[in-house]
Amino acid sequence: MIGEPDGYDCHRDHGPYAGVAAFLGRIAAERPRLASPHKVELHAIAPWLDHAARPAAEEEPIRFHPARRTACLAYGAAEFVAAWAGTLRHPVTVRFDHVGDADETTRELLDVLVRRIGPSPVRLDLRDGGAHRPVTADQAPEATRTALGDSLARGFYHHAARIARRGRAAVTPDGDLRNWWAFTTGLATALAALDRAAEALDLYHEARAATDDPKINMSAAYSTAMLYARHLSADGQDPAQARHWLEQALRLAAGLHDPRQRVLSTVFYEQGLALLDAKAGEPARALQLIDDGLARLTAVLTPGERTQDLARLRHNRAQVHLALGDPAQALADLDTVIAHDPGNCEYYVDRAALHRAAGRPQAAIKDYGTAIRLGPHLPEAYYNRAVLQQERGRLERARDDLERALAVDPGHLDARIAMVNLQVERGAFDAAEADARAGLALAPQEPALLCTLGLIRSERGSLAEADELLTRALDRDPELVEAWTNRAAVRFERGDVAAAVADLDRAVALSAAPVPRYNRGTALMRLKRWDEAARDFAYALDQPSLDRALRRDLRAELARCRRAMAG
Repeated sequence: MIGEPDGYDCHRDHGPYAGVAAFLGRIAAERPRLASPHKVELHAIAPWLDHAARPAAEEEPIRFHPARRTACLAYGAAEFVAAWAGTLRHPVTVRFDHVGDADETTRELLDVLVRRIGPSPVRLDLRDGGAHRPVTADQAPEATRTALGDSLARGFYHHAARIARRGRAAVTPDGDLRNWWAFTTGLATALAALDRAAEALDLYHEARAATDDPKINMSAAYSTAMLYARHLSADGQDPAQARHWLEQALRLAAGLHDPRQRVLSTVFYEQGLALLDAKAGEPARALQLIDDGLARLTAVLTPGERTQDLARLRHNRAQVHLALGDPAQALADLDTVIAHDPGNCEYYVDRAALHRAAGRPQAAIKDYGTAIRLGPHLPEAYYNRAVLQQERGRLERARDDLERALAVDPGHLDARIAMVNLQVERGAFDAAEADARAGLALAPQEPALLCTLGLIRSERGSLAEADELLTRALDRDPELVEAWTNRAAVRFERGDVAAAVADLDRAVALSAAPVPRYNRGTALMRLKRWDEAARDFAYALDQPSLDRALRRDLRAELARCRRAMAG
């Protein structure tokens, strides 16, 4: 690189992505064509690269990102650096200082970079020491609030929590209630995003004890309700408590003096009730709340105002229409949502699922691609697109998408299982076994992985180990048809035909698919139970969409049974 500095200062005092943002910005300035496919992640990490953007905290309303988004940003940034490294003719060493004191976003990205670039012309020199560059940030409460809002809006929650704690330490509810509440609710938002919802709950209880201000208590009541509805651990979630706090919020909203704000707050809080109704199996009641809310919002908003709020309500309505068994209306709502808020990746993922369910794979693949670009790099979108590619016989594209999903989120079990099955389908048993064992290291009792690993071990002749793995799978999921079928095959190979038939009895009871019937018929023939075997083969032949080779085998075995019974 031209004019490479002695080192990039990564100390957390300089904020999220300190050091690495400057490094990425320099590469992007030198190689704009390489940077172009990675605009979303680069602009999120180094916002000064996006000359048209407003500060994140000035967006209204703010769209909060999930905490896992930083893993997606790190993946995309690492791909950009790897592409740059591939163009270098000479080795380059890039030094990063104060790595041990870096923000969580910086450390995450550096960890991904180290794994991604591997042996290449780029060498990363990561140091805990280095020259200290003093921070001259404005410590006034208003400036701290601005910094907090920016970190929350950008999804950098560890940094936001540190700012909020610093702000709370500088003010008191008696001396500066407005700023104290801003720092308190900001800290609670950050903690909830970081799966520390119980701590957030304590902060809202503290706020209620500190003030009887109706607007603060209204906001705290709604936030408390959402913690009980969706953010607390499964044991801590409580729909009744959520409904109680929503009713408190609505009671306080009814007392707002400004009629327009009264409508906005009331409709917003009623969407929480709609969520609870939908979860409780009352989608019709949820739909009524959403429709009423949309009508009232439309009456008080000017054209083009608060389009994201309207889009969210229509998105909620699409989910309810789906619960009511009306996918066509759900799709119509999502089309409208995307037209009004085309930058939200979540909407494309949901619409892709509807396209997929309706048998429109190409439209689904297109929407998943848009979600991946906007997300950026959503592992769930990569996974779902891979499944569609595999169904269409595009195995290499499917493998590429699964590799990307696992690079972003190594713990994505569905992607891991799909990758193992894909490798088996390709006959790549070494890779399949390695992927299965990697998945089991994260989830040792995952039935699908145990089942497929059992299949792989049986293909390699380790029948006793295969039997044990398949038994473990069935202990965890007694309705896993593939495990019953595969264990039957293992026991048939080991000479225990009666045990194989018993396993296939369970498989047939669970599934009308032709393969368990074919396998059971084969085992019954070994026992010379010709009539029963013939019934299985005949039943399997009556199933629709049979594979040509399986149809041929079924006909041949059925003929054998009939000859045996006749002779």
